[in-house]
Amino acid sequence: MVTAGLMRIVYPCWKPSGEGESSSKDSNGRFDGLLWHKDFGNHANGEFSMAVVQANSLLEDHSQIESGPMGSLDNGPHGTFVGVYDGHGGPETARFVCNNLFKNIKKFTSHSQGMSADVIMKAFMATEEEFLSLVKKLWLEKPQIASVGACCLVGVICNGYLYTANAGDSRVVLGKLDNLDKTVKAIQLSSEHNASYESVREELRLKHPDDPHIVVLKHKVWRVKGLIQVSRSIGDAYLKKTEFNTSPLLAKFRLREPFDRPIMTAEPSISVQKIIPEDQFLIFASDGLWEHLSNQEAVDIVKTSSRHGIAKKLVKAALCEAAKKREMRYSDLKKIDRGVRRHFHDDITVVVLFLDSHLANRNIFKGPYLSIKGAGYSSSGIDS
Repeated sequence: MVTAGLMRIVYPCWKPSGEGESSSKDSNGRFDGLLWHKDFGNHANGEFSMAVVQANSLLEDHSQIESGPMGSLDNGPHGTFVGVYDGHGGPETARFVCNNLFKNIKKFTSHSQGMSADVIMKAFMATEEEFLSLVKKLWLEKPQIASVGACCLVGVICNGYLYTANAGDSRVVLGKLDNLDKTVKAIQLSSEHNASYESVREELRLKHPDDPHIVVLKHKVWRVKGLIQVSRSIGDAYLKKTEFNTSPLLAKFRLREPFDRPIMTAEPSISVQKIIPEDQFLIFASDGLWEHLSNQEAVDIVKTSSRHGIAKKLVKAALCEAAKKREMRYSDLKKIDRGVRRHFHDDITVVVLFLDSHLANRNIFKGPYLSIKGAGYSSSGIDS
């Protein structure tokens, strides 16, 4: 039930029109209020759908699909790149990653003359170092940038292989055909780095054996140093370099004692697998989706629905669940403005990538070339 106190916050922001009533077309998608969606498109290895809904005052999720050369030269490897970047503390890191991670993928692919897990690892770490250099440059004029970070989820399809990399708690789920019973099963491909998992807490304790407070249960939520739930990210300089964990950073982010090793890391968990005909589709999403839908529920929705607009349908399914938890109707939830909306759900980004194994395994690239960023992305601000 929505409390009277929360209703007092919400009521002034209640709008007479909903997300579906004021819609404007965009060459790279469509806006329906706080919901942006690209219902259908083609990438090098099949078809795709994207959607983003904003909850925060500033959208902290960024995302992109790139299809074409994976290196700096057109005659190098070709494929499809997907990135979902879930920012926290502000949008700056997610925006920076959206501008720079794929550039670094292309650079290291060219250096190595091919795609590999090592290429992706190097690209993550280079993007991290570039952002930390930016934090140092802006430290005196904008110290709060040291407390901004982004969970980063990446998928690359190249030469018949699927590479997935994750730092944080976004998730990619594969819809895979079971030939025995002809159902489509949900297979989670990414590892999540959130202190709510005992395995993550144990990993942190092993890395920091001299720190009894490396993870702290605070208000029934496990947090790294009592401050943040995720253990891996790009950014969050204040928990990686002790020089940024001091004044003029806000006192609430400062630890009592300096640390001699990074508390968080940008190193992603990476997996590589051959794409086979049973691999039907991939769902890449920020944790805002998985908070409300299970892996199998999301896969079932994709399998039983039209491909056109399927990412938007997943977002709406999550919002319906969020509304139901508050004993509200979806039609009422979608009238609540950004900022206040964060009391009900997080920013949510979804990319559904359909796989054609024939296209994924061919050696000759026949297009289409594609570069699209979610939610009417603007590169203004901190982006280099």
